[in-house]
Amino acid sequence: MRGVGSILSRILWLHAAALTAVAIAMPLATYLLLETTANGFENQTLRAHAESLASYLTAGPGGHFRLDLPPDLRTFYLHGFDGFAYSIVDSSNRVLFSSLHAGGSLPGATQTRGTPFYFQHRSGRAIYYGASFPVARGGQTLRIQIGQDLEHPDVIIDDIVAGYLAHVAWFTLPILLLLLVIDILIVRRALAPVTRASDMARAIDPGRIDLRLPADDVPAEVRPLVLAINQALDRLEEGFRAQREFTADAAHELRTPLAVLRARIDTLSDRDTVAGLRSDLENMTHVVNQLLAVAELEANSAGAMETVDLHGICSEVAASLAPIAIAQKKDIALTGAEPPVFVRGNAPMLHRAIRNLAENALRHTPEGTSVEIGVSRDGAVSVSDEGPGVAPAERELIFRRFWRRDRSRADGAGLGLAIVSRIVEAHAGKIDVENRASGGAMFSIRLAAL
Repeated sequence: MRGVGSILSRILWLHAAALTAVAIAMPLATYLLLETTANGFENQTLRAHAESLASYLTAGPGGHFRLDLPPDLRTFYLHGFDGFAYSIVDSSNRVLFSSLHAGGSLPGATQTRGTPFYFQHRSGRAIYYGASFPVARGGQTLRIQIGQDLEHPDVIIDDIVAGYLAHVAWFTLPILLLLLVIDILIVRRALAPVTRASDMARAIDPGRIDLRLPADDVPAEVRPLVLAINQALDRLEEGFRAQREFTADAAHELRTPLAVLRARIDTLSDRDTVAGLRSDLENMTHVVNQLLAVAELEANSAGAMETVDLHGICSEVAASLAPIAIAQKKDIALTGAEPPVFVRGNAPMLHRAIRNLAENALRHTPEGTSVEIGVSRDGAVSVSDEGPGVAPAERELIFRRFWRRDRSRADGAGLGLAIVSRIVEAHAGKIDVENRASGGAMFSIRLAAL
């Protein structure tokens, strides 16, 4: 069964093969049984006819023989009812009596051995199936030959046997198809719990590792596998929980030393040294805040959902980043649909996602260029820059945690886009990135508008 992937396909293929074999074997077996039974019945009938003829056969004086048939039997053989005919021959194969119109012995019954034998012989349109039985009369061994024309209209047993296979195929095939349909329904019903468990397993991801596969109604053969998967999920959940707790605890513990360090830096007299240290401190604080955001997302998903104005969120992001953009000799603009644009979501989380995209764009766009935040009426937000763009091979990597193209830079930990991706996923949205024809990258978030 190599190449057949699913249990359902395997079962159905095996059932189809078994049913096909049964559909072929049963008619053949029935045909052989019918033929054997019919032949046995015909042999008994031929023997009964021969014994009846023998009872009326007597030997006379001078080697003469008499066959005194009653009128009804004489008429029966004379007219060939049911296709029966007889002939009686002596040891030299000379015909003594015959019911054939032309006289003579039955075609095919020319053997003279002293034991009974059966024969089948075609003569013109007639096909004689007969037997030859030895009988002793007057010191001689005569042979009573009795046969039946199988082509005679009154012979229906052989017609039934001969036409059995041709007729049985007409109802065997529909029955086979019906059994296959019933098999499909039965197997689908039997495997329905497995299918439901598979659907649930497909929904399990790092954000829903609390889900477990139902083990009560699955087949006994599959239950050990389901239980093993649930145990593996328990271990994974414990590992994820420990990781989240470590991240959150580490970020919280770092906040206090950073605050103390900021206070001490402000007491230094060398302004150039203070500026450099303050820049490094800001980067460290940014990383800590991102770690806290990751821990919060893992613990609470997207939080409470409500109707929010996407245009208003983008306007707040643009306004909060405008001083930073001006300080870097760059511009930030808000374009697109007129307010409001309502979506279902968590406003602080969406604000964080769009701000991360805008900050990332400001980081990569050169001086003298602009970052554009566009809002569409259908619930889409795009953030465009005029930087180097994103290589196709990196478009999946940039959303991974701690991934950075240039690890020598100290202005980020590679968490910003990962946070964006997680927030969009929690909102059942989609995020894409592509390069603009005029240069630069464009990140697009698509949410369902109300």
